[in-house]
Amino acid sequence: MESTLHRMSQSPHPQLSRLSRAWRNETFPIRHPETGKLLLEIERSASTLFGIFTSGVQLTCFVDDPDRGLLLWIARRSLTKQTYPGLLDNTAAGGLETRFWEKPVEAVVREAVEEASLDEDLVRRGLCGGGAISYYHVKRPSERCEAGPLQPEVEYVYELRLDPSTMPVPGDGEVEGFYLWTVEEVMRALREGEFKLNSAVAVIDFLVRHGVVTAENEAGYLEIWMPKRIRL
Repeated sequence: MESTLHRMSQSPHPQLSRLSRAWRNETFPIRHPETGKLLLEIERSASTLFGIFTSGVQLTCFVDDPDRGLLLWIARRSLTKQTYPGLLDNTAAGGLETRFWEKPVEAVVREAVEEASLDEDLVRRGLCGGGAISYYHVKRPSERCEAGPLQPEVEYVYELRLDPSTMPVPGDGEVEGFYLWTVEEVMRALREGEFKLNSAVAVIDFLVRHGVVTAENEAGYLEIWMPKRIRL
Protein backbone atom coordinates (compact mmCIF):
# COMPACT_ATOMS: atom_id res chain seq x y z
CA MET A 1 0.00 0.00 0.00
CA GLU A 2 2.74 2.47 0.96
CA SER A 3 4.71 1.94 -2.25
CA THR A 4 1.52 2.34 -4.28
CA LEU A 5 0.73 5.63 -2.56
CA HIS A 6 4.26 6.86 -3.18
CA ARG A 7 3.84 6.15 -6.90
CA MET A 8 0.48 7.92 -6.85
CA SER A 9 2.14 10.98 -5.32
CA GLN A 10 4.19 11.40 -8.52
CA SER A 11 1.01 11.78 -10.58
CA PRO A 12 0.30 15.17 -12.24
CA HIS A 13 -3.26 14.99 -10.88
CA PRO A 14 -3.51 17.78 -8.27
CA GLN A 15 -5.23 15.64 -5.64
CA LEU A 16 -2.58 12.92 -5.97
CA SER A 17 0.51 15.10 -6.34
CA ARG A 18 -0.25 16.80 -3.02
CA LEU A 19 0.58 13.49 -1.30
CA SER A 20 4.30 14.13 -1.72
CA ARG A 21 3.97 17.50 0.02
CA ALA A 22 1.73 16.31 2.83
CA TRP A 23 3.29 12.91 3.61
CA ARG A 24 3.30 12.39 7.41
CA ASN A 25 4.76 8.92 8.02
CA GLU A 26 1.75 8.37 10.28
CA THR A 27 -1.00 5.84 9.68
CA PHE A 28 -4.73 5.91 10.28
CA PRO A 29 -6.60 2.64 10.86
CA ILE A 30 -9.29 1.22 8.60
CA ARG A 31 -11.63 -0.93 10.65
CA HIS A 32 -14.64 -3.10 10.02
CA PRO A 33 -17.75 -0.92 10.57
CA GLU A 34 -19.52 -3.56 12.68
CA THR A 35 -16.83 -5.54 14.48
CA GLY A 36 -14.22 -2.80 14.80
CA LYS A 37 -11.54 -5.24 13.66
CA LEU A 38 -8.45 -3.59 12.18
CA LEU A 39 -8.40 -4.37 8.46
CA LEU A 40 -5.44 -2.30 7.30
CA GLU A 41 -3.60 0.98 7.85
CA ILE A 42 -3.29 3.90 5.47
CA GLU A 43 -0.89 6.84 5.31
CA ARG A 44 -2.56 9.77 7.03
CA SER A 45 -2.23 12.19 4.12
CA ALA A 46 -3.95 9.73 1.76
CA SER A 47 -7.03 9.16 3.90
CA THR A 48 -8.86 12.14 2.38
CA LEU A 49 -8.46 10.82 -1.17
CA PHE A 50 -10.27 7.61 -0.28
CA GLY A 51 -12.91 9.14 2.01
CA ILE A 52 -11.57 7.15 4.95
CA PHE A 53 -13.23 7.76 8.31
CA THR A 54 -10.66 9.49 10.54
CA SER A 55 -10.59 10.73 14.09
CA GLY A 56 -8.61 13.04 16.33
CA VAL A 57 -8.42 14.68 19.73
CA GLN A 58 -8.97 18.29 20.77
CA LEU A 59 -7.99 19.86 24.09
CA THR A 60 -9.29 23.22 25.29
CA CYS A 61 -7.43 24.66 28.27
CA PHE A 62 -9.18 27.44 30.13
CA VAL A 63 -8.87 29.72 33.14
CA ASP A 64 -11.63 31.06 35.38
CA ASP A 65 -10.43 34.59 36.04
CA PRO A 66 -12.26 36.51 38.81
CA ASP A 67 -11.96 39.77 36.89
CA ARG A 68 -12.01 38.82 33.19
CA GLY A 69 -14.27 35.78 33.40
CA LEU A 70 -13.77 32.66 31.28
CA LEU A 71 -10.46 32.72 29.37
CA LEU A 72 -9.30 30.23 26.73
CA TRP A 73 -5.76 29.28 25.79
CA ILE A 74 -5.64 29.54 21.99
CA ALA A 75 -2.69 28.36 19.91
CA ARG A 76 -1.30 29.83 16.70
CA ARG A 77 -0.14 27.06 14.35
CA SER A 78 3.43 27.17 13.15
CA LEU A 79 3.99 29.02 9.89
CA THR A 80 5.90 25.97 8.64
CA LYS A 81 3.12 23.42 9.29
CA GLN A 82 2.23 21.24 6.30
CA THR A 83 -1.45 21.96 6.83
CA TYR A 84 -3.21 25.20 7.79
CA PRO A 85 -0.02 27.12 8.67
CA GLY A 86 -0.52 30.21 10.80
CA LEU A 87 -4.18 29.59 11.62
CA LEU A 88 -5.54 29.58 15.15
CA ASP A 89 -6.00 26.25 16.88
CA ASN A 90 -7.13 24.65 20.10
CA THR A 91 -4.65 24.47 22.98
CA ALA A 92 -3.53 21.05 21.76
CA ALA A 93 -4.87 18.72 19.10
CA GLY A 94 -3.85 15.90 16.82
CA GLY A 95 -4.94 13.03 14.64
CA LEU A 96 -5.67 9.68 16.23
CA GLU A 97 -3.03 7.39 14.77
CA THR A 98 -3.45 3.63 14.60
CA ARG A 99 -1.53 3.07 17.84
CA PHE A 100 -3.87 5.39 19.77
CA TRP A 101 -7.15 4.39 18.10
CA GLU A 102 -8.60 2.72 21.19
CA LYS A 103 -6.96 5.13 23.66
CA PRO A 104 -7.81 8.71 22.68
CA VAL A 105 -7.06 9.92 26.21
CA GLU A 106 -3.44 8.81 25.77
CA ALA A 107 -3.27 10.72 22.51
CA VAL A 108 -4.57 13.96 24.03
CA VAL A 109 -2.15 13.66 26.97
CA ARG A 110 0.73 13.22 24.54
CA GLU A 111 -0.35 16.24 22.48
CA ALA A 112 -0.68 18.39 25.61
CA VAL A 113 2.82 17.46 26.75
CA GLU A 114 4.50 17.74 23.34
CA GLU A 115 2.70 20.74 21.84
CA ALA A 116 2.01 22.83 24.95
CA SER A 117 4.76 21.62 27.32
CA LEU A 118 2.20 20.91 30.04
CA ASP A 119 3.14 18.63 32.91
CA GLU A 120 1.85 15.12 32.28
CA ASP A 121 0.70 14.52 35.86
CA LEU A 122 -1.16 17.84 35.86
CA VAL A 123 -2.91 16.91 32.62
CA ARG A 124 -3.91 13.44 33.80
CA ARG A 125 -5.26 14.75 37.11
CA GLY A 126 -7.38 17.53 35.65
CA LEU A 127 -8.39 16.22 32.23
CA CYS A 128 -12.15 16.06 31.62
CA GLY A 129 -13.81 14.42 28.65
CA GLY A 130 -16.46 16.37 26.77
CA GLY A 131 -17.68 13.60 24.50
CA ALA A 132 -17.17 13.58 20.74
CA ILE A 133 -18.24 15.61 17.74
CA SER A 134 -18.77 14.22 14.25
CA TYR A 135 -19.08 15.89 10.89
CA TYR A 136 -18.20 15.68 7.21
CA HIS A 137 -15.27 17.84 6.17
CA VAL A 138 -15.58 19.12 2.60
CA LYS A 139 -12.05 19.69 1.38
CA ARG A 140 -11.11 22.42 -1.06
CA PRO A 141 -11.97 21.77 -4.72
CA SER A 142 -9.18 21.50 -7.26
CA GLU A 143 -8.77 22.65 -10.86
CA ARG A 144 -9.98 19.28 -12.11
CA CYS A 145 -12.62 18.63 -9.49
CA GLU A 146 -15.38 21.16 -8.85
CA ALA A 147 -16.33 19.50 -5.56
CA GLY A 148 -13.55 18.77 -3.08
CA PRO A 149 -13.16 15.38 -1.38
CA LEU A 150 -15.67 14.59 1.37
CA GLN A 151 -14.15 13.15 4.54
CA PRO A 152 -16.04 11.87 7.61
CA GLU A 153 -14.32 12.80 10.86
CA VAL A 154 -14.80 12.37 14.60
CA GLU A 155 -13.03 14.49 17.21
CA TYR A 156 -12.84 13.44 20.86
CA VAL A 157 -13.02 16.66 22.87
CA TYR A 158 -11.39 17.27 26.23
CA GLU A 159 -10.98 20.24 28.52
CA LEU A 160 -8.54 21.18 31.25
CA ARG A 161 -8.91 23.95 33.80
CA LEU A 162 -5.56 25.62 34.45
CA ASP A 163 -4.36 27.75 37.31
CA PRO A 164 -3.64 31.34 36.18
CA SER A 165 0.05 30.72 36.88
CA THR A 166 0.23 27.74 34.49
CA MET A 167 1.05 28.80 30.95
CA PRO A 168 1.27 26.57 27.86
CA VAL A 169 4.60 26.93 26.06
CA PRO A 170 5.37 25.75 22.49
CA GLY A 171 7.23 22.48 22.74
CA ASP A 172 7.63 20.59 19.47
CA GLY A 173 7.77 23.35 16.88
CA GLU A 174 4.16 22.93 15.72
CA VAL A 175 2.93 26.06 17.52
CA GLU A 176 4.07 29.67 17.09
CA GLY A 177 2.65 30.79 20.41
CA PHE A 178 -0.30 30.77 22.79
CA TYR A 179 -2.80 33.50 23.65
CA LEU A 180 -4.98 33.71 26.75
CA TRP A 181 -8.13 35.21 25.26
CA THR A 182 -11.47 36.33 26.57
CA VAL A 183 -14.63 34.78 25.18
CA GLU A 184 -15.21 37.95 23.14
CA GLU A 185 -11.78 37.69 21.52
CA VAL A 186 -12.33 34.02 20.70
CA MET A 187 -15.78 34.71 19.22
CA ARG A 188 -14.38 37.49 17.04
CA ALA A 189 -11.66 35.20 15.67
CA LEU A 190 -14.25 32.48 14.98
CA ARG A 191 -16.48 34.88 13.06
CA GLU A 192 -13.54 36.13 11.00
CA GLY A 193 -12.49 32.61 10.00
CA GLU A 194 -9.10 32.69 11.72
CA PHE A 195 -9.36 29.13 13.11
CA LYS A 196 -8.49 25.80 11.54
CA LEU A 197 -11.91 24.44 10.64
CA ASN A 198 -12.22 21.36 12.85
CA SER A 199 -10.65 23.22 15.77
CA ALA A 200 -13.26 25.94 15.31
CA VAL A 201 -15.97 23.30 15.65
CA ALA A 202 -14.36 21.96 18.85
CA VAL A 203 -14.05 25.45 20.35
CA ILE A 204 -17.69 26.20 19.52
CA ASP A 205 -18.66 22.91 21.16
CA PHE A 206 -16.78 24.02 24.30
CA LEU A 207 -18.56 27.39 24.30
CA VAL A 208 -21.95 25.70 23.96
CA ARG A 209 -21.25 23.23 26.77
CA HIS A 210 -20.15 26.07 29.06
CA GLY A 211 -23.26 28.12 28.39
CA VAL A 212 -21.49 30.89 26.49
CA VAL A 213 -23.37 30.24 23.25
CA THR A 214 -27.06 29.65 23.94
CA ALA A 215 -30.40 29.62 22.15
CA GLU A 216 -31.10 32.99 23.76
CA ASN A 217 -28.04 34.82 22.44
CA GLU A 218 -27.43 33.03 19.13
CA ALA A 219 -30.10 33.04 16.42
CA GLY A 220 -28.47 30.12 14.62
CA TYR A 221 -28.08 27.99 17.76
CA LEU A 222 -29.75 24.86 16.34
CA GLU A 223 -27.80 25.14 13.08
CA ILE A 224 -24.61 25.36 15.14
CA TRP A 225 -25.38 22.57 17.59
CA MET A 226 -27.14 19.85 15.63
CA PRO A 227 -24.72 19.25 12.71
CA LYS A 228 -21.85 18.55 15.10
CA ARG A 229 -23.24 15.18 16.07
CA ILE A 230 -24.25 13.07 13.11
CA ARG A 231 -24.04 9.36 12.43
CA LEU A 232 -21.16 8.60 10.07
